[in-house]
Amino acid sequence: MDLIIESLPLLGKGLVVTFQLALSALFLTTIVSFAVGIAAVSRFRALRILSVIYVEVFRDIPLVVNLLFVYFGAPLVGLSLDPFAAALVSFTSWGSANGAEIIRGGFKSIPKHQRESAVALGMRPAETMALVLLPQILLPILPAFTGLFSILIQSTALATMVGATEFLRTAQIIVERTTMMTGMSPAFAVYGFVLCVYFVICFSLNLLTAWLERRIARSRSAHRPAAEAPAKAAEIKPAEAT
Repeated sequence: MDLIIESLPLLGKGLVVTFQLALSALFLTTIVSFAVGIAAVSRFRALRILSVIYVEVFRDIPLVVNLLFVYFGAPLVGLSLDPFAAALVSFTSWGSANGAEIIRGGFKSIPKHQRESAVALGMRPAETMALVLLPQILLPILPAFTGLFSILIQSTALATMVGATEFLRTAQIIVERTTMMTGMSPAFAVYGFVLCVYFVICFSLNLLTAWLERRIARSRSAHRPAAEAPAKAAEIKPAEAT
């Protein structure tokens, strides 16, 4: 325990790198996922084909292989990526491929008459997407996206394979240094602390998602009676007139 307390500044620096990598990957994954997911349900066949190719290529490649391929393959095409950038590109490409499939499934769950009704009202495709379809898929895709985000946060530990000094790599340095200096390995205590930190982060994310789901569900139920009131009034009036 004393070793962990003494190493907190170094572990804190590694945790900051982990948070930077995780937040950047989550942000870029969300943007690319929505772009590819919308392309997957586009009326343009070329966009649908490109989205399918993107999703299938990056979903079918293990994340570890993808990470090593990006890091060692980038210099061959004239790109010099440091470990952080290579990990970010790898996590974003893998995560967005899986996220795009989640969003495509969300769109497919919306009844077809929703889009047809919007067209009948004279709404443009962009307006239909932004005002009718996107708001309806947020709640259904939220649990799946949370699971994806948790996987991405946990996967930041893989960045140590290409030399990124994130949280796990920092813990490895502490274990190796202490073992060389004292002849005793503190691996169990140090890696146990790392395990607890990752658990707290992912568990907090799950709690936040559950809270957001309840808020969205309450917001929808609060607006539903107001939207249904005119329809109920229309049904009552003819009965009263007779």
